[in-house]
Amino acid sequence: MKTYKARGIVLHTVKYGESSLVAFLLTDRLGRQNYLIQGVRSARGHGNKGAFFQPMFLLEFEGLESSHLQMHRMKEVRSAVPLTSIPFDVRKSTITLFMAEVLYRLIREVEPESPLFDFVFGSVVALDGMQEGVANFHLWFLVRLSSFLGFYPGNEYETGNFFDIREGLFCPEIPQHRLAFSADNTQILARMMECDVSQLNQVALSRVQRSDFMTSILTYFGYHLDSIREVRSIQILREVF
Repeated sequence: MKTYKARGIVLHTVKYGESSLVAFLLTDRLGRQNYLIQGVRSARGHGNKGAFFQPMFLLEFEGLESSHLQMHRMKEVRSAVPLTSIPFDVRKSTITLFMAEVLYRLIREVEPESPLFDFVFGSVVALDGMQEGVANFHLWFLVRLSSFLGFYPGNEYETGNFFDIREGLFCPEIPQHRLAFSADNTQILARMMECDVSQLNQVALSRVQRSDFMTSILTYFGYHLDSIREVRSIQILREVF
C-alpha cells in the first residue's frame, strides 16, 4: 500500500465495530478524506488513539492508501499543534464543536492544497491562543468562511448601508424583496470582514447583538447552503454566548 505524510483537522467521527472508528478529516494533501482508525478502544487500555480524534484537533500522520477499501488508514498519528486551552475551556470547546459540524456538513469536496485548509488550521491555532474576544470568534469565522464557499460579500461597505442577502452586496437602501440585514447587523458584518482575529476583543457586542447577528449570518448561509439548517450545535452556541 502507498504511504504518505499529511496534516489533518478532525471534523467528525463514527464508531466502527468494537474497537475502531471512522474519522472524517480535512487534510492538506488530499482535501476531505475518511480514515478507518483501528484499536482506538483497547480492552486493556493500551495504545488508545481516541484522544487524538476530538473535534478540530490538529494532527500530523502517515496515511495508507487502500486499493480495496474506500477509506484510507493511518500508520502513525500525533498532534500537529498541541491545544493548550480548547480542551479545558467550555467556551472554546463549544466553538470548535460548532466549527467541526459546520465544516463536516458544508464541505463535501475540497481540492488538495486548498487555502481553506490553511484558513481553518490557522483559525484553530488562533482560538486556542486567545485570551479575549472569544465570544465573537464564531461570528468572525462564519463571515471569513463564506469567502471559501463562494459567497463572500461582493463590494465594500459604506456608512448606513444594508446587506442584500440575495445579491450578496452592500446597498444604500433595503431591497424591495426585503431579504437583507438590518443596518446594525450590516455594520457588524463589515466590522468582521475588516477585523483581524487578534482584534476581536475590540468589537464590543452585547449578547443580544451577537444572537441577532448570528441569526442574520445563518440566514445568509441558508440562502446558499440548505445544509446549514442541519447543524445541531447552533443551539448550544446560543446558550453559551
